[in-house]
Amino acid sequence: MARILTLIGAHLCMAPRPLKEAEALASAGHDVTIAGVWFDGELAARDAELARDRPWRFVPVADFRPVDARRRLTGMRLRARRRLALLGWRMLHRASPHLFGYAAREMRGLVRRERPDLTIAHCESALWAATRARAEGLRVGVDFEDWFSRDLLPEARRDRPVGTLEAWEGTLARACTYCLAPSRSMANALARTFDAPSPAVVRNVFPFGERDSIDGEHRDRRDESLPSVHWYSQTIGPGRGLELLVDALPLLNHPLQVHLRGRVQAGFREWIAARAGPRWAENVHVHDVVPPGELLSRIAEHDIGLALESPDIASRDLTITNKLFQYMQAGLAIVATRTTGQTEALAGAPGAGIVLDRHEPEALAVALDALAGSPPRLAAMRKASLAAARTTFNWEREAAVVIDRAEKALGQP
Repeated sequence: MARILTLIGAHLCMAPRPLKEAEALASAGHDVTIAGVWFDGELAARDAELARDRPWRFVPVADFRPVDARRRLTGMRLRARRRLALLGWRMLHRASPHLFGYAAREMRGLVRRERPDLTIAHCESALWAATRARAEGLRVGVDFEDWFSRDLLPEARRDRPVGTLEAWEGTLARACTYCLAPSRSMANALARTFDAPSPAVVRNVFPFGERDSIDGEHRDRRDESLPSVHWYSQTIGPGRGLELLVDALPLLNHPLQVHLRGRVQAGFREWIAARAGPRWAENVHVHDVVPPGELLSRIAEHDIGLALESPDIASRDLTITNKLFQYMQAGLAIVATRTTGQTEALAGAPGAGIVLDRHEPEALAVALDALAGSPPRLAAMRKASLAAARTTFNWEREAAVVIDRAEKALGQP
């Protein structure tokens, strides 16, 4: 039995990929710990529920929930450390791992104390901890959930030492046997950029067997006679692909429902009314986030899943997000923007969705009208989407890749 430590930069309930990785590696007989960060009481409770009675452990490497004086002081210290790191970068151009997360030093300290047989980095600050651990002779791995150095808006890059981040990525991409990417497109791009072996492809899919937990209830939908469109993210607001949707709504010829799930930013409904008109502001239904165990049931209430990623940021263009595969798992027809990763995924799921020919509201309106106006076509797409999840895009297949790469890494000196 090997001891494996997975480093994430946030709450467990916000990290489905490391959670599935832990399940796979624990099922193969390994002693697995996930180390994350706690900053929100409600999310921490969800983490505790997810980790209850599991064959792996979750530990908060930093806990600054505002629940008592000690943790509030911890939060003040960690935020001050990050502000000082930002000031050092702006004034002296001095790179610090604390620019990339709140708990880089704590992650490194945990690795040095525990000295696991394999440490796997899943976030930016963990890249630094992993490169330090490798320099100290420990086995490390990396999961490029995103292409971290290419997952930034131009305005964000000004306050980030992107070259330092790229150096960590390159070191780990060239050195790690346990090296994963969420799409073939990203794996190939990483290999070319860093002159490294191609990472193994492990997609952001879900266990097909989870469909047995769908509760069959309709808690979101208001009118069963209209096709229902679903989109979700942690946060609902501008800058997440919703501009494309909101601008397409007045162009539709067929009525449908629109359901969005996530935490709503202030002024969101006013923003919709200003762009799409007050009628749509009243007919776009917003739902709060739900626990991970309930999300599939709520998605399965709907007919069409929207995957509106932007091709303008390299990481967003090359990855394939959780939502696209969860739509397949729920049996929804998919309407997706033409990113490299989403085109790759839907090429492997023939008949499951529509890839927009242009990243424009008119193209999205045409695609939604094509489905809303043709119930037989919509039904056929939903059937094809579910078939792709059953036969190709499911965690039952991908877990074997995770276990194989871990075994190969652990077998090396």
